[in-house]
Amino acid sequence: MKIGEYLRRIQNLPLIKRKIIFWSIIIILGLILCSLYVLNIRYRIKNFPIEKSLEELKFPDLKKEVEKMPKFETGGGMEELKNDIKEAEKMIEENNGQK
Repeated sequence: MKIGEYLRRIQNLPLIKRKIIFWSIIIILGLILCSLYVLNIRYRIKNFPIEKSLEELKFPDLKKEVEKMPKFETGGGMEELKNDIKEAEKMIEENNGQK
């Protein structure tokens, strides 16, 4: 049977059967393409040049840059906050005493 005859035979089927055939073909092609995509991703991850990437990142230089960055200390800020709270409480007491 030639392809043209096969296609004419499908064209003569009822609409619901043609839709079933169409969606079956679409699902099968989708699964094939999805599996090829996953295999390609797996291959790329397996053959990823880790050493070259680490050299490009220049970790020793990066480590030096991080050490040079300013450090934020939270201890001094907490003391200032506590002092501000004490001053606010004193002001509240003074205001209550004036009334």
